[in-house]
Amino acid sequence: MKALEQMLANDMFERNTKRIGAEQELFLIDRASRPHSVNMEVLDEINDSHFTTELARFNLEFNLDPLRFEDRCLQKLEQQLQSYVKKAREGAEKHESDVILMGSLTTIKKSDLSLENLTPLARYHMLNDALKRVHGSEYEMNIKGTDELHIKHDSVMMESCNTSFQIHFQVSQEDFARLHNISQLVTAPVLAVSANSPFLFGKQLLHETRIAVFQQSIDNRKAEDFVNERRPRVQFGSDWVHESVMEIFQEDITRFRVLFATDDIENPFEALDSGRIPKLDALQMFNSTIYRWNRPCYGITDGKPHLRIENRVLPAGPSIVDEVANAAFWLGLMAGVSHRYDDITKLIPFKEVETNFQSAARRGLLAQIKWLDGESHPVQELILKELVPLAKEGLHQHQLASEDIDYYIGIISERAKKGQNGAVWQLESYHHLDDIWSKYEKMTAIADATLKHQKTGKPVHNWPKATVLRKNRWEKAYATVGQFMTTDVFTLNEDDIIDLAANVMEWQRIRHIPVENDDHQLVGMVTYRSMISTLNNIIAKNLDHANVSVSDIMDREVITATTEMSSIEAIELMHNNNLSCLPVVEKSKLAGIVTEFDFTRIALELLKDRLKKR
Repeated sequence: MKALEQMLANDMFERNTKRIGAEQELFLIDRASRPHSVNMEVLDEINDSHFTTELARFNLEFNLDPLRFEDRCLQKLEQQLQSYVKKAREGAEKHESDVILMGSLTTIKKSDLSLENLTPLARYHMLNDALKRVHGSEYEMNIKGTDELHIKHDSVMMESCNTSFQIHFQVSQEDFARLHNISQLVTAPVLAVSANSPFLFGKQLLHETRIAVFQQSIDNRKAEDFVNERRPRVQFGSDWVHESVMEIFQEDITRFRVLFATDDIENPFEALDSGRIPKLDALQMFNSTIYRWNRPCYGITDGKPHLRIENRVLPAGPSIVDEVANAAFWLGLMAGVSHRYDDITKLIPFKEVETNFQSAARRGLLAQIKWLDGESHPVQELILKELVPLAKEGLHQHQLASEDIDYYIGIISERAKKGQNGAVWQLESYHHLDDIWSKYEKMTAIADATLKHQKTGKPVHNWPKATVLRKNRWEKAYATVGQFMTTDVFTLNEDDIIDLAANVMEWQRIRHIPVENDDHQLVGMVTYRSMISTLNNIIAKNLDHANVSVSDIMDREVITATTEMSSIEAIELMHNNNLSCLPVVEKSKLAGIVTEFDFTRIALELLKDRLKKR
C-alpha cells in the first residue's frame, strides 16, 4: 500500500491510453445438459494459456487479450469470444461434453456441489479451508423470490453455481474516482437489461440470482457479526470514492482479514529503487479475495502500471453477441455519463444507487430505479428514452466504429423494447411448457434450448420459447429419483385428527400423506388403504372418531428413498415391497415423494418415444 501510494504521488501510472479486456466463465455439461466434471481433462486438450481453471471441475475460464478502446474493439471482442468458445467446445467434445453460457445452470443440483467436484488444485482447497476457518460453521443461504431457497452447505462450492462475463476498463489515476462512481451508478440499468439467472435448484428466485448466491456463498460473517454491521466480502460498497483508488484498498484492508499469505513476495521499494515496476503481489492477492461488484484492479502492460475497473455484475450468456452488447452498454454509459455530468455524487445519494442495484437484481427489466433527475423510472422506459442514446453518444466520443455502435447498442434497444432478456426468456419458457413435464424436465429443456440458440449466434430477444427435447436421453434424464420426484408435498402432523387426514385426501385427490413430527422429520405414512380400514373399524364398532389421531393409524415402518437413489433401484424397492409410493428423505427430512403415477407417466412417454422409431 505504501508503494502504491508513492507511485500515485509520483504520477507513474499510464495515462491517455484506454483499454478493455474481459474474462469469460463457462459451464461444462454432458449430453444430458448436466454439470460434467472434466475441466482438467479439457484444459489438457485445449493447451492454451488463455484458459484456466475455476472453482469447480465443471467450470472453465478464459481471459481475452486487452484491446484499445477505439475503432472496431467491440467487433474484435466478439471475434475473440467466438474463437475461444469454439476452442473450448472442440476440447470438450473429445470428452463427451459441451460448454454453455448461463449465469446459473438450470440443471445443477446441490449434490453437484460436493468437494469431490472441487478443482484439485491447492489454491481452491486453501480458499475453502480459509473461509471455513473464518466462518466457523456451515454456510446458510436464504434467497426469497417467487419461491424461497433456504439451504445449508459445508463448503465454498455454492459459488460454483455462478458463471459470469467480467469486463475490464482501464482508466487514468486522476479519473479513477469519478469513473468508479459512474460505474456504480450505471450498474443497475446494465444489470437489469442483462439479467440471465432466474433459477437455482429448480426454484424461481431473482431475475439475477447470481448476485445473492455469490454474496451468501462467500459471506464469512457469523450471525453475531450482523449486530455491528460487518460487511460481506462480496459487496456493492459503502460510499462514493472521493479522491483516489487508495480509499477502496484502505477500507478493505481495514474491514477484512487476510485469508492467504506467501513468503515469496518481492519488496516493492527495492523494485522501484532499481527502476522496475513492482507487481504488488500481496495487495493483488488480498484484493482477489474481496469481491466488489465494481472492483479496482492493478496491472502492468508493456512495462507500465495501470488501474482498471472490473465490472463483475454481468452474467455469462445468453449468447456471445448479447455479452458484447452488455459490455458496449456499460462502456458507453461510462463514457456518456462522464461527458454529460460533472459530479454525480451531488445528484443522487449513494444508498439510492445501492438500492437500484438490489432492485435490478431482483426484478430485472421490471425494476423501478431512481435516476439523476431525482425521479423514479421503470428501468425499461429509462433505458429506451435516455440511456440508449447516452451510451451511443459516449461510444461515439471515443471514436468507436459507427456500425458497431448501432449494432451492439441496437441489441440492447431491441431487448428493452421486447422486454426479453435472458431471465425473461427463461421464465416465460418455463411457464409456457406444459405441466405434464416435471420441474427437472423443464429445467433441462431450458438448458437444451439455451445451448441450441447460443450456437445460432442470435441475440436472446429473437429466441423462441424453449420446448422439451428428450430424444435418446432417457437414461440420464430419469437416472435418479431427485430428477422427477414431486417436491410440493402435502403433509400431516402426527397429532392431527383423522378427519383432517380424510379431507386432505379428498380435497387434494391423493392417496398417500407423509406424517412429520414438530421437527419436520418423517415419522410415518397415512395411506388411503389404512384410512379406509380405520374408518370401517370405527363404523363397525360405533367408536368416536374425534378421539382418533393420525399417529393411531399411520404406518411407522416407512421405506424411503434418497434423491440420489437410481430410478431402477426405486422401482425395484416399490415392486418388492408392494408399495404405491416412496417418500424421499435427506437427513431425516422429507425432500419429496414418488408414486406409481410418476413411473406410469415416464413409461408412457418412453413407449411413445420408442414406438415412434419403429
